[in-house]
Amino acid sequence: MANQTNSLAHTKWMCKYHIVFTPKYRRKIIYNQYRASIQDIIRQLCRYKGVEILEGHMMPDHVHLFLSIPPKMSVSSFMGYLKGKSALMMFDKHANLKYKFGNRHFWAEGYYVSTVGLNEATIKKYIQDQEKHDIALDKLSVREYEDPFRGH
Repeated sequence: MANQTNSLAHTKWMCKYHIVFTPKYRRKIIYNQYRASIQDIIRQLCRYKGVEILEGHMMPDHVHLFLSIPPKMSVSSFMGYLKGKSALMMFDKHANLKYKFGNRHFWAEGYYVSTVGLNEATIKKYIQDQEKHDIALDKLSVREYEDPFRGH
């Protein structure tokens, strides 16, 4: 599934990102009683937005996610949504966290993101397949095209 392309109406896409973010002050609460809650909330929020979690790890003081995010959504808007909503959901679920984190800041500002790209052979194959597809469509077409620059 990691190398599978996804489809929208007229788009084939494979947008994969490695994202790392930390709790405020790198408090090591993730492995404590809140780890399962955070995992469930992240899974739920990703499902709502159509983001696929390819891999995820909760480290003692940070979170690693390998995500497939649709191209119609920017990474920054998704991360704002994920961190913002997950913080609110954690504070709603665990009211005592308000006293530890105050002001509803659960996650530290910012995050690290890196794209996970394709290899050259895959890109060449896609281009070749696209060209074959266009040639096949042209052969099916019976309409004659005129060169608009010749004036004939």
